[in-house]
Amino acid sequence: MSFIDKIRACNAWNPSDFVPLWLDGVRVGWLRRSACDQLRRWPEQFAVESGGVTWVGAPAEFAARTAALDAVFARLAEEGVVSHLHGERYPLTASTRERACCVIDRACAPFLGARAFGQHLNGYVRTAHGIEMWIGRRAADRRHYPLHLDNLVAGGLPHGLSLVDNLRKECTEEAGISRALADRAVVAGAITYCRDSAAGLKPDVMYCYDLELPEDFVPVCTDGEVESFQRLPLAEVAALVRDTDAFKLNCNLTIIDFLVRHGFITPEEPDYLEILAGLRAPLP
Repeated sequence: MSFIDKIRACNAWNPSDFVPLWLDGVRVGWLRRSACDQLRRWPEQFAVESGGVTWVGAPAEFAARTAALDAVFARLAEEGVVSHLHGERYPLTASTRERACCVIDRACAPFLGARAFGQHLNGYVRTAHGIEMWIGRRAADRRHYPLHLDNLVAGGLPHGLSLVDNLRKECTEEAGISRALADRAVVAGAITYCRDSAAGLKPDVMYCYDLELPEDFVPVCTDGEVESFQRLPLAEVAALVRDTDAFKLNCNLTIIDFLVRHGFITPEEPDYLEILAGLRAPLP
């Protein structure tokens, strides 16, 4: 295995397997053909054609649009078409969070192939032996990737919360990082990828952060999502990413990006340019 394998795995999808979802002439999602068949059950809402689906019954108001989709997804979740309802609100948008046309349940975003946003933070310590990184192990009861390794802090970005406020919240919940310490996190850009998953298409944006931590800092999970933490030399973390499937899939990208920016992955690395491009894949 290699670094580029992890990047390719996060960007594996076939556009011909999906059709656009249109609202007011703007594409807001990408639907699998089986999802189109489900939406045929609401002809007053969705015009389903071979080349795409148009949300013809969309109300004009934000709240009414949200309520209309909530009713559809409540039925689909009840029937098991959608695995569950998460309870966290994500924007339905063709571009940025600020331009949402309504909100949907987080778990329903892949069904619509809707753009989703999250935040990932690399927590690290500078030691006499070099950089060491704090790594979390996901709890056994996590719905996705139980017991896999994870970034020190990572979470979805709900609608209505600012980037700063959500990062503070996630830092507190997942690692016991104080607000004052969380505010020292350095913005490190964003990673984009698009992947075909069992739930549908995931055209995702991850805002990335680096947080240099004190030598004596020890993370403590307060929300039950992380089973344990370990602090590992950067070379060991890199080997786990490159040579194993130990990490939750998209967390590999956050770490690869860190390795590039901190000079661990250099231009001598095979596929270096493809690695750089793959971390910022164009979203459909």
